[in-house]
Amino acid sequence: GGGCPALCTCRGQAVDCSGRRLFSAPPELPLDTGNLSLAHNRIASIPPGYLACFGQLRALDLRNNSLSALPAGLFLGARRLAHLDLSYNNLSLLPADVFLEASGLLRLDLSHNPGLRRVHPQAFRGLAQLRELDLSYGGLSAISLEALEGLPGLVGLRLGGNPWVCGCAMEPLLKWLRGRIQRCASDSQLAECRAPPEVAGAPLLSLTEESFQACHLTLTLDDYLFIAFVGFVVSIASVATNFLLGITANCCHRWSKASEDEDV
Repeated sequence: GGGCPALCTCRGQAVDCSGRRLFSAPPELPLDTGNLSLAHNRIASIPPGYLACFGQLRALDLRNNSLSALPAGLFLGARRLAHLDLSYNNLSLLPADVFLEASGLLRLDLSHNPGLRRVHPQAFRGLAQLRELDLSYGGLSAISLEALEGLPGLVGLRLGGNPWVCGCAMEPLLKWLRGRIQRCASDSQLAECRAPPEVAGAPLLSLTEESFQACHLTLTLDDYLFIAFVGFVVSIASVATNFLLGITANCCHRWSKASEDEDV
């Protein structure tokens, strides 16, 4: 730890390094830093263990930077961290247990990461206290129900602005959303399906169980027997057709040859 970093301003436990055109995080911070803003810079990466010495840190603002990944162990020692803003970055993947050490998180903002296309089912493991999660305006076409089911304290969820694919795999998530919508502030009405074409533009929660009926169609023994019978009939018809075509072709050939002989 150290004094107030160059280009930053410090007031009490708040360290403000926002909008300083920084390409890297300040190497030293006051040990009692409770609120750290690195927003509106050009930071592309944060060193592993960067927060390990700052046990008093409660809020970390990294919005509007160039982060493409979060290193393993970034939040080691940050058990008091309650507010984390990673919006407006270039994140593409949230791996398993990436926030595991930040078990005290209450609010997590991951919005406006247009390249964020995959969230591991265990990305949010350990965040039992998380109350607000913002995943809006990313590149998500799907998200595992497992990723959200492990957040018992969640009361705010934002999913709008993603290219959701509302196929059969989406049904469990939609059932969960409907069950939570009464006690979970959500922008699900703003979240729309991008595909398949028949539901493109439809709000997620406008899809009902009837929308997924085709996903549950099962064939009975009679159905299989009928399909087998139809296949058998079609194959017989195909053989018969080929046989008739062969006879016809042979007759035509003989007739043509006979005509040539008569001409001679």
